[in-house]
Amino acid sequence: MDLRNRRNVLRELIDDGKPTISTHVHSIWPGIAEVIGHAGTMDYIEFTGQYAPWDLLTLENFGRAIDLFPNMSSMMKLDQEPRTFQAERAVGSGIQNLLFADVRTVQDAEECVAAVRAEHPDTGGIAGVKSTRDMGYVYPNVTLQDYVEETKKSVVAIMIEKKMAVENLEAILDVPGIDMVQFGPGDYSMSIGRAEDYQHPEVAAAEKYTIEECLKRGIRPRAEIGSWELAKPYLDMGIIDFCVSNDVGIIFDFMRDQGERLAKLIGR
Repeated sequence: MDLRNRRNVLRELIDDGKPTISTHVHSIWPGIAEVIGHAGTMDYIEFTGQYAPWDLLTLENFGRAIDLFPNMSSMMKLDQEPRTFQAERAVGSGIQNLLFADVRTVQDAEECVAAVRAEHPDTGGIAGVKSTRDMGYVYPNVTLQDYVEETKKSVVAIMIEKKMAVENLEAILDVPGIDMVQFGPGDYSMSIGRAEDYQHPEVAAAEKYTIEECLKRGIRPRAEIGSWELAKPYLDMGIIDFCVSNDVGIIFDFMRDQGERLAKLIGR
């Protein structure tokens, strides 16, 4: 990997004020990343590491698969703990952008940003020097200043999905270094005692409030949608960043639909 010539497509599009399209995957098999890359329509792939099993070897291979496609970058969704360890290992594996789950407080948000950035006076981060894949293991044609600059490019995204996070929203969004926010209706509905009641006015109000506060600050709110037809209401609200469906959902929908249709055809 040539760190200095490597693109971060998501960062480039955000900096240029352009829309972004992504998808989630639970599978860390590099072949899935390649199939998505060959489609040529996704700006980045989010590996939802919070939900799926993974290890450090497969994480590196996932990063290598992404690098086969110069017009696509990657993101990993991390657990709430141990977020710093997971952030450093993800970036070290070549995954450039991170989505932090379960943010509740300003301190949580500050820890998320710091975990990504190098420990340098210009960044305020805590990430140190490491002989990992992103540095070519032995720093071939790369300097530590290159590493500092690269960590500045990493997109820091956070989930706003808890009652406490919405209560602290404005202070959280004022933390320097947050680039993108994803509202999580599932966790939010559960945290207010209305699990899975996504249409409840309190859930809708929290999502709208989150989106509006992000847009005021120039932070990119992202919408997770099941299909492209569901994008219009979010576009009308000013959202231009979308994550479309996920591998397990697509497989489930296909199997249920095709199985039911074929069962009827053969008389089962």
